[in-house]
Amino acid sequence: MYDIIVVGGGHAGIEASHIAAVLGNKTLLITSNFKNVGDMPCNPSIGGTAKGIIVREVDALGGLMGKIADVSHIQIKMLNNSKGPAVRSLRCQADKITYPKNIQEALKKTKNLEIKEAMVEDLIVENKKVKGVITKKGERIEGKSVILTTGTYLKGNILVGSKNTPGGPHGEARCDNLSDKLKEYGLKIIRLKTGTPQRIKASSIDFSQMQEEKGDLTPWTFSLDDKPSYDVNKQHSCYLLYTNATTHQIIRDNLKKSAMYGGYATGVGPRYCPSIEDKIVRFAGKERHQLFLEPESLYYDDWYLQGFSTSMPEDIQEAMVHSLKGLEKAIITKYAYAIEYDAIDPLQIKPNLENKILENLFTAGQINGTSGYEEAAGQGIMAGINASLKIHHQKPFILKRSDAYIGVLIDDLVTKGTIEPYRMLTSRAEFRLILRHDNADLRLREYAYNLGTISKEQYQNLLTKKEQIKSLEEYLKNNYLKLSEDTITLFKNNNLDIPKNNMCYYDLLKRPEISINFLSKIISLDYSEEVKEQVEIMTKYAGYINKAYKEVEKLKKLEEKEIPEDLDYNLVLNLASEAKQKLLKVRPKTIAQASRISGVNPADISVLSVYLKKEYNKK
Repeated sequence: MYDIIVVGGGHAGIEASHIAAVLGNKTLLITSNFKNVGDMPCNPSIGGTAKGIIVREVDALGGLMGKIADVSHIQIKMLNNSKGPAVRSLRCQADKITYPKNIQEALKKTKNLEIKEAMVEDLIVENKKVKGVITKKGERIEGKSVILTTGTYLKGNILVGSKNTPGGPHGEARCDNLSDKLKEYGLKIIRLKTGTPQRIKASSIDFSQMQEEKGDLTPWTFSLDDKPSYDVNKQHSCYLLYTNATTHQIIRDNLKKSAMYGGYATGVGPRYCPSIEDKIVRFAGKERHQLFLEPESLYYDDWYLQGFSTSMPEDIQEAMVHSLKGLEKAIITKYAYAIEYDAIDPLQIKPNLENKILENLFTAGQINGTSGYEEAAGQGIMAGINASLKIHHQKPFILKRSDAYIGVLIDDLVTKGTIEPYRMLTSRAEFRLILRHDNADLRLREYAYNLGTISKEQYQNLLTKKEQIKSLEEYLKNNYLKLSEDTITLFKNNNLDIPKNNMCYYDLLKRPEISINFLSKIISLDYSEEVKEQVEIMTKYAGYINKAYKEVEKLKKLEEKEIPEDLDYNLVLNLASEAKQKLLKVRPKTIAQASRISGVNPADISVLSVYLKKEYNKK
């Protein structure tokens, strides 16, 4: 008997099994092929806009992704570094050989974690309670909780033109029966689609025709605990290129041959990561589309053609690729394909990622309707934590929208649902100014320590950082600029207005043109770079941040107004019919969650609030 059984060794399964074991549970990770654990079947990168912040949050909570990415990448850079702190995110090019290898080694060393190669085809279910899994060979394995992280393996179909080949990523064996069994148990199954572009042989690429994109010279890490361990001058470049009129014409002329536009696909693809043919159709007036060539590994010479995902037949793909500048003689080592797979309707999931129909069943990753390694990892760590809390009869751990991007992601899924692969975007987070890359530890490590997912040393580092931030803030507020010939010269040399002599350094730092590094030239600031960065951001954006926290407080009041699970919405008079239907379907936990459901209007929330207040007063 295991405490927790995790099915699937993708990025969700990795985090779920690791954190469950860290919490002291006897954990079993079941995967069809251990060599594929940590595999990156699509893009060779970790992070990206908004996604990089999720990786930081996973790390803050005690996860693996950030730490492994830090020792497995061949290039790293901060996206949107010239913009405001709310939209900055790390992205690295991860080596597709090194990353899985390091993940596998980390899991092997994880105490309380066993790994088994098998294909799960059914669950052990008694009275709507999951009590284990049944493998393809008929083996029954008992567990107190089961976490499904099956990725794209549920009835996976590989689509290339009119060809439809059953299989998972890389042609691996798919899982044929599990989604049918879930349907029998009452779960609603949806069909989704994603895709991957071509891989190009390096020696056949004319890189001189493209724009080189280098890694940052500033050393970065995803992990909050580790120092950079790479040489910034030895990073591998990516290359920028564009589609052209010829490319677009080839696609238009052969549109009906693609799986998507030829009627061969049944799944719904991702809106925010569309195939190239979808881009050409949806943005017909656009003259060119941006593409990137990215190295997949130092151990083989395949390059990933980012942005050129397609389900066109192979001969059309050849013409498409050869129409691109610098790829006229390209050798395609692996053709692009689309993959369809089964997922569950996320409206059937509770905020703790437990299924509403089957008790003790948790799900995370693409089975919940998301796309991306990072979204999967964020759900995986939350599922692992909550499965552990469940079997120990403790309160669920639910991140609010103001706590983390992970909280936004899960709330969107369980409140709004999705009919296409969900991708995290900064625009989805209404509190993005306080959900930044730089403050993930300040937001989440207190939770992590109380849960038991980080060490005492990690927690002490957090407390020390908080003390240093407070100390630096007080110093800047209580010390004043003294104008001397040297400081006046410094201001003049930097083309800065000379301030009044009685201005404190805190007020001086509020000026847009004044940086904390500039102040360091005037006064000695013996603090770490991350502490100085934190104080600079909090000072410059104080007004906006304070406003955001006031909105958070309003939201908290709504989050505190709980809705009984067994509430009969038919008894709530004057509630609109659509609102009634949506509320019955989602069964929100709080008034705040109810307010975010599509089709539930402010008037409905007002009616519901009055009804609940009246009924609670009766009791």
